[in-house]
Amino acid sequence: MAKLKNDRLIRALLRQPVDKTPIWIMRQAGRYLPEYREVRAQAGDFMTLCSTPELACEVTLQPLRRFDLDAAILFSDILTIPDAMGLGLYFVEGEGPKFREVISNRRDVTKIGVPDPEQDLGYVMDAVRLIRAELDDKVPLIGFCGSPWTLATYMVEGGSSRDFYKIKSMLFADGDSAHQLLTKLTESVTAYLNAQIEAGAQAVMVFDSWGGALTTRHYREFSLAYMQQIVDQLIREKHGRKIPVILFTKGGGLWLPEMAASGCDAVGLDWSVNLAQAKAQIGDKVALQGNMDPAVMATTPQAIQQEAENVLADFGNGSGHVFNLGHGITPNIDPDNVAALVDAVHERSVQYHQ
Repeated sequence: MAKLKNDRLIRALLRQPVDKTPIWIMRQAGRYLPEYREVRAQAGDFMTLCSTPELACEVTLQPLRRFDLDAAILFSDILTIPDAMGLGLYFVEGEGPKFREVISNRRDVTKIGVPDPEQDLGYVMDAVRLIRAELDDKVPLIGFCGSPWTLATYMVEGGSSRDFYKIKSMLFADGDSAHQLLTKLTESVTAYLNAQIEAGAQAVMVFDSWGGALTTRHYREFSLAYMQQIVDQLIREKHGRKIPVILFTKGGGLWLPEMAASGCDAVGLDWSVNLAQAKAQIGDKVALQGNMDPAVMATTPQAIQQEAENVLADFGNGSGHVFNLGHGITPNIDPDNVAALVDAVHERSVQYHQ
């Protein structure tokens, strides 16, 4: 296997020394880039873009042509698994994802099966293989999935939700059905991530976008316990190289020590968490990823550079930090501001790695 030309991300995730802090950005391939919007228009709809390996490869690589990023992240969607389960994913402009079929009770849960990643989600694996070939080991490729809990919220609610009443009602009133659904999703996610690793992903991330909506008791029982099972069953080394695993629970600041104890290599942090405090809590166990407030990206290069400096200073000296936003970049951002951020992180982090 060829050596990565830039392995800064992998080294930081494994808390090994680096020359500067690596940076990638959640949703770095996306609507803030005019070239992405062109390919999206060419595809005709979002699902065609996701399910056409050549187009998914193209939009994955677009941000790396513009910016000196330290990783590519597979362009896909967290809801590919429920779609492969036959729930009929579609997107409504301005409203986000919807499902034609929803999960309401145990009978619905028993109807869905565990997708075969190479058969039912083969277009994702084809995209991973294509991206790896095109990257030519310039930077690592991150694979990803949604957490079982986060996928379950969409499947039970039928789409996005503000209050999660339907799925939370299931937790309180019919916990057995919820566990049955989460067990199937855990099996599906594990197989899906392992297939991405076999296809060429060099690190993987679990997005628990809605874990922060839960009580502590429910977070432990219905979200973290299942992510723990996934971490336990993932391929962690391939061709003699370690495959780091990142767990990210948005709104999960209360549970950082428990996340760090899961066996993951890195914990993603949203902007509500103080990086210095997180480092003091768990930085001797795992790497930390994050955590600049994405809202800063809508301001000026000067404000962005200052905030990047603040985040770097919060982490301070030493390895084990991957710079990222506390959540995904939004569509209204000027690409020049992204360039300002990437350059600022690389230039101003050198002092912390002397």
